[in-house]
Amino acid sequence: MKLISWNVNGLRACVNKGFNEYFKEMDADIFCVQETKLQEGQISLEQSEQYDQYWNYALKKGYSGTAVFTKIKPLSVRYGLEEDEEPEGRIITLEFEDFYLVNVYTPNAKRDLSRLDYRLEWEDRFRSYLEQLDEHKPVIVCGDLNVAHHEIDLKNPKSNVNNSGFTLEERDKMSRLLDSGFTDTFRHFYPERTDAYTWWSYMPGVRQRNVGWRIDYFLASSRLNSLLIDAQIDCDVTGSDHCPIILTLADINEEAAC
Repeated sequence: MKLISWNVNGLRACVNKGFNEYFKEMDADIFCVQETKLQEGQISLEQSEQYDQYWNYALKKGYSGTAVFTKIKPLSVRYGLEEDEEPEGRIITLEFEDFYLVNVYTPNAKRDLSRLDYRLEWEDRFRSYLEQLDEHKPVIVCGDLNVAHHEIDLKNPKSNVNNSGFTLEERDKMSRLLDSGFTDTFRHFYPERTDAYTWWSYMPGVRQRNVGWRIDYFLASSRLNSLLIDAQIDCDVTGSDHCPIILTLADINEEAAC
């Protein structure tokens, strides 16, 4: 089973930069996107009839938003952490027979950290939500988590300490999430790989010099570790300031789901 996640930073713009071609070429079983930045009816995609589409739009126009395209029919779909509490369109949860898939675009603390308190409170609720799901069946989480967990996950850690996305508080929240029973699938396979990033500033020359951050993740319930086949970063795809990430795993059977 192949899963792909990509923060497209505006889906309409990304479509003009090769999104449809990449989508078709990769032929994923499930393809998740974040930061769609559009409203219902503002785009018509040329996706195969094999895929069901699920969208969570932000109330604010041109902001946030998530979507999932899946060949596997879900048993149920949920939007947000709590009913009627998702004005920014940040979360879609699909329930399948043997696992949950959670597509998420985590709130940014902002450059001046003015949203850090909200971010930390949101992180606690998000972890609690995942733990509740995990009590029933394994969970796969994907998306832009807006944090570089360790120094290895960004090019210039020392100069970014306490900057948004690399504050001790945000990193501690990621540690607590992983410690609650989840695996960072990329580090599961590549614990010491350096210069592996998923986001680069649009400033001139930054991406060419690979001055980036790894802030996009596939996390999985740790009891799925034996089924993980590979986790990749498709860093040569340039339709956004983020690049796609890919998780390949064996089919989750009933035994693994227990």
